[in-house]
Amino acid sequence: MKNSGNSIDQRTFSKLSRLYIIALSTIALSVIISQFFVRDHLNNQESDSTVINIAGRQRMLSQKLTKEIVSLSVSLDNKKRQQLKSNIKKTLDLWALSHNALQKGNDSLGLPAKNSNIIKKKFLVLNPIFDTIQKVTKSIITKLEKSPLISMEELTTDINKVTNNESVFLLVMDDIVNQYDKEADTKVTWLRKFEFFLMILTLLILLAEFLFIFWPTAKSVKSILSELLSAEKKAKRMAFEADQLSIAKEKSIKELRALSHAMDETLLFARISQFGNIIHVGNKFSRLFKLSRFKKDLLFWKFLSTDENEQQNIEELISKHRKIGWQGEVKATTKDSEDVWLEMSIIPYRVSDDKSELLIIASEITKRKAAQLEIDRLWQDSFDEKMNQQKIISSKIIENQEKEQNRIAKDVHDGIGQMLTGLKYNLESINLDNIEKSKEKIENLKLLTTSIIKGVRTATFNLTPPELSDHGIVPAINKLTRELSKLTGKEILFFNKTDFNLRLDSLTEINLYRIVQEAVNNAIKYAASSYILVTISHSNRILSIVIDDDGKGFEANKIKKVKDGDGGMGMTFMKERIKYIDGRLFISSQPNEGTRITLNIPI
Repeated sequence: MKNSGNSIDQRTFSKLSRLYIIALSTIALSVIISQFFVRDHLNNQESDSTVINIAGRQRMLSQKLTKEIVSLSVSLDNKKRQQLKSNIKKTLDLWALSHNALQKGNDSLGLPAKNSNIIKKKFLVLNPIFDTIQKVTKSIITKLEKSPLISMEELTTDINKVTNNESVFLLVMDDIVNQYDKEADTKVTWLRKFEFFLMILTLLILLAEFLFIFWPTAKSVKSILSELLSAEKKAKRMAFEADQLSIAKEKSIKELRALSHAMDETLLFARISQFGNIIHVGNKFSRLFKLSRFKKDLLFWKFLSTDENEQQNIEELISKHRKIGWQGEVKATTKDSEDVWLEMSIIPYRVSDDKSELLIIASEITKRKAAQLEIDRLWQDSFDEKMNQQKIISSKIIENQEKEQNRIAKDVHDGIGQMLTGLKYNLESINLDNIEKSKEKIENLKLLTTSIIKGVRTATFNLTPPELSDHGIVPAINKLTRELSKLTGKEILFFNKTDFNLRLDSLTEINLYRIVQEAVNNAIKYAASSYILVTISHSNRILSIVIDDDGKGFEANKIKKVKDGDGGMGMTFMKERIKYIDGRLFISSQPNEGTRITLNIPI
C-alpha cells in the first residue's frame, strides 16, 4: 500500500509540476510578446522628439540667417562684415544640413528617413523657397569674398529676396512641425490603447490559471502535508548526525586555537572592544611595543603611542570606523620614543548577537615609510628648484624685452632721426634759382631717402610683421627668410613641402614665428653658416617646421642649463615658447656637421 501511495504521490507531483511549468510559460510568453510589440513601437517612435526638435530649430535658423544678412546693411566696418560673413556661412551650413537630414535622414543627427506622405508633400512646397534663400545667401557670401567693401546698393536686391522668402518659409515650416507633432501624438495614443489591451489579456490569463491550475494545486498540497509526518523518523536520524558534527566542531576549535597561536607569533594581531579596550594582544605586537602585561581597561591607542596627538588620531580612527572597518597607515611611538609606522586594518566582527569586537591586523612599514618621506622631500626640493629657475627665465624675458625696446628706440633716434633731420635741412637749402645745384642736391636727397627707408626696414624688422596677422605663419616665415637673406647676404631659403596654408591660433602663430626667427638668427650669428633652409610640412594632426644649417654645429647634450641667468638664454626661450603652445622641440647637431632644429605642433 505504501509503495502504491508513493507512486500516486509521485504521479500527482509530476502532473502539478507540468501544470506549473505551463502556467509560468504562458505568463512569460505573454510578457515577452507584449514587450516585443511595445519595444518595436518605441524604437519606431524613438526619433520623434529629435525630428520635432530639429524641425523647430529650422525656424530659428531661418530667422537667425535673415537677421545676420540684414545686419550687413547697417555694418560699414570691414572686420564686422567679415565676422558677419563667417556667421552667415556657419548658419547656412547648419540650416542646409538639417533641411536635407529631415528629408533624407542623417545618422549623426539621429534622423531617420521615414516621413509620411503628408510631410513629403509639404516639403515639396518648402524646397523651392529653401533653394531660393540658399542660392541668394551663397551669392551674398561670394560677393563679400570678392569685394569686402561692396556697397549696400549691390546687396539690397539679394537681402530683399531673403527677407521676402523667409516669412513664407516660416509659415510652411510651422505647418511641417505641427504635422510632426500630430503624428507623434497619434503614435502615443495607439501605444496607450495597445498597453491597455495587453493588461486586460494578462489579467484574463492569470484568472484562468488560478481557476484551472493554482486552485487544484492547493488541494493537492494538503494531501502532501500528511506525508511530512513520515519525516519525523528522518529528523531523529539527523539529530544523531548532529552529534557527530559536534565532535567535528570541537576538533575544529582545537585547530583554530593552534591557528590563533600562530597568528600571535607571526602577525601584529590584536582584539579590542568597540570602545577601544584591549581584549587580546599577540606576542609579536607585545614585543614590538614592549608590553609584557596589560590591564583589562587599557586603551589600544595608549598601547600604540606615548604621544598625545598620535593617541587622539588613533582614537578618532577607531571611533569613526568601528562599524564599517578601515585600512591605512598609522604612526605610533614606543615607550623608548622610537617612531613606528604601521599599515593597519580595522575589521569589525560579531562575537555573538549582542556583542561585537574589532580585529586589528597590522604590519610594520617603518623603513618603507622613511624611504617614501625621503622621496617626497627630494621631489619638493626639485619642485622648488624648477620654480626658481622659472623665475629667472621670466625675469630674463622681461629684461630682453626692455633691451629690445631700447635698441629700437636708439636705432630710430640715432639713425633714422638724424637722417630725417639731414633730409629736412637739405630740402630747406634747395635754391630753385640755381638749377644745376638743385639737381645735385635732389640726387643726394634720393640717396638719403633710400638710406632712411633701409634704416626703417632694419629697425622694424624684428617687430611682428603684418603678414603674420593678415595672412598667417607661412607668408610671415617666407618674408622673414627673404629679408634676412637680403640683409645678411647668406643663402636663406624657405620650402613649403605640403603647401600648408591653414591659419592657427594667434598666440601659436606669434610663438612659432619667434622660435623660427631665433633659430635662424642663431644660425647666422653663432653657427657661421652660409646656407640655411627652413622647411614646413604637415599631416592631419601635426605641423612640422625644420631649420637646417651647414654651420659649425655643437654638442646638443652639452647645452648650458639656465640656473643663474647666464648662458643659453636663446635656446631656453625657444623651449619655453614651444612648451607654451603644447609643441615639442628637437635639436640634432654635431661639431662641424651643421644643426637641425625640428618643431612639432598639434593642429
